[in-house]
Amino acid sequence: MRILLLLLLFFQASAGEKVYLRVNQVGYLPEDPKIALLFSKAPVRQKVDLVEAETGRVVASPGLKRVTNGNWGVFDYYYEADFSGITHTGQYYLVTSESKERSSLFTIDKAAYRGYQETLLTFMRQQRCGYNPALDVYCHQKDGYSFYGPVKDTTLVDVSGGWHDAGDQLKYLITSSYATAHMLKTWELYPEKFKDVVDAFGKPGPNGIPDILDEAKWGLDWLLKMHPTPASLIHQVADDRDHKGYKMPDNDNSDYGWGPNSYRPAYFANGKPQGLNKYQSSATGVANLAGRCAAAFAIAARIWKYDEAFAQRCKEAARSVYALGREKEGYQQGNSYSAPYRYNEDTWNDDMEWGAAEMYLLFREPRYLEQAREYALKSNTVDSWTVKDTTDHYRLYPFLNFGHFVLHGLVDKDFRKVLESYYAEGIEYTLARAGKNPYTIGVPFIWCSNNLATSLAGQIILYRKMTGADKGGGNRPGSRRKGSPDKYDHYLALQRDWLFGRNPWGTSMFSGIPAGGEFPQEVHTSLYVLKKMEIPGGLVDGPVYASIYNNLIGIHLVQPDEFAEVQNNFVTYHDDTGDYSTNEPTMDGTAGSLLMMAHFSD
Repeated sequence: MRILLLLLLFFQASAGEKVYLRVNQVGYLPEDPKIALLFSKAPVRQKVDLVEAETGRVVASPGLKRVTNGNWGVFDYYYEADFSGITHTGQYYLVTSESKERSSLFTIDKAAYRGYQETLLTFMRQQRCGYNPALDVYCHQKDGYSFYGPVKDTTLVDVSGGWHDAGDQLKYLITSSYATAHMLKTWELYPEKFKDVVDAFGKPGPNGIPDILDEAKWGLDWLLKMHPTPASLIHQVADDRDHKGYKMPDNDNSDYGWGPNSYRPAYFANGKPQGLNKYQSSATGVANLAGRCAAAFAIAARIWKYDEAFAQRCKEAARSVYALGREKEGYQQGNSYSAPYRYNEDTWNDDMEWGAAEMYLLFREPRYLEQAREYALKSNTVDSWTVKDTTDHYRLYPFLNFGHFVLHGLVDKDFRKVLESYYAEGIEYTLARAGKNPYTIGVPFIWCSNNLATSLAGQIILYRKMTGADKGGGNRPGSRRKGSPDKYDHYLALQRDWLFGRNPWGTSMFSGIPAGGEFPQEVHTSLYVLKKMEIPGGLVDGPVYASIYNNLIGIHLVQPDEFAEVQNNFVTYHDDTGDYSTNEPTMDGTAGSLLMMAHFSD
């Protein structure tokens, strides 16, 4: 009798603990693996049903599989609910049979991701500097006064335009060069996935050019300004003196010595440490910047054949900036003034590999192909975050090396295998890391972990293309033929699912996606804080290790933490304007998600 009483009390206690159900809120393609995650502080002994939202009909009761590959504290019981066999188009939710706790609503549909790549471009247009179509204002028209250049300091150079980097209003060649080149390469891979609904200024109305190319050209025009002569390159406009509270871009209160809303410094890349105050960057050359710019210009020269004059400008810029990278091999980091935070990039072989490969595609000169091979062997996986457990902020940038992919199509079979092995080694390393947590997420939770997650997805997508998984079917998660090159499809889907809600907080990491779902709303931007403008499509920085979060300067939550009951001791995320480390949307993170989003769009 005593044993029965103890068992009854145990089951009552188990049933009393809340069960959290986590799914991809955007949804799943019919052939996708569909694996929800449940967690609780006590064993889950009730059934879970998959319900068709329109009819209320239970269509399946997937069994629960205990997940024991580690946890992040607080919750000891994790379970997977696999309903991959359900392929019928519709809206669904999961619900526990006894406590009636429900998951977010989600879709199963071949069109589940339709149009979201366009939503990301909406955010990119909101980041524009010079003319901003979201606000219909002009800003920062006096950018900028030169420093460290071939001309006298405070000489006026025209570097207006480009994109604001994140919630702040600085502009970096480090990030903008990658954002531009990523958009152009995504267009080359998925030209059928992008519409024409706005003009070159981002205003409603088609102009005969896909919007992704309009946005890329906005970046290209600025990159051309940042390369004013064949021997010079500007790498940054403004610095952290910008961080003077929330302000609108056309009324910038930052004062760099010439009054508010006035001139801002334009830093030339000279391959040497820089800093106008006590904080000095590290630098050994300019090849990281030059390689990415060369890649962007070379791709653009191929795409813009219909505009001969612009294509010629890009050709000339590609040659001169690539030559500058060859002359000054090494890296140039970002500059800071008032705080120690900056972009710490210190890799460059990967960028020159990409630049050289694109140059060969444009000019067909053998020297570029040979140089691309040389840079690839030097870069291999050394320049990749994927084979590291941690790294400094943006040290191993960009987070996706397109160079290996582009070069792959230009070399012999043996060298192709070498390039494939570089991608595979990184994927396998992250897969081992993913096996140590219940979410099967493979990234380290350093600053901008979401950028790493979308880049990991991108690397898997490119690996599939390199190894033939995209040919003749099998190009979607779920088509897992034994021994086939697409063996990472299941893993790819789980990285995507993490970004859309299969995470401790049950939130998407993209503002406004999906509509009506749980997504970042109180983002760390002036437009939200001052105007309550909610711009969809922005990828926020994402979760960080608690050890990082607890040591950052100036973070103060404005609202009570809505995710308090699911926070853990390992990684932290807040949807709060006061948390710039996890909830600030970034320009390059958003642009760097376009490949993933276009891939899944029908």
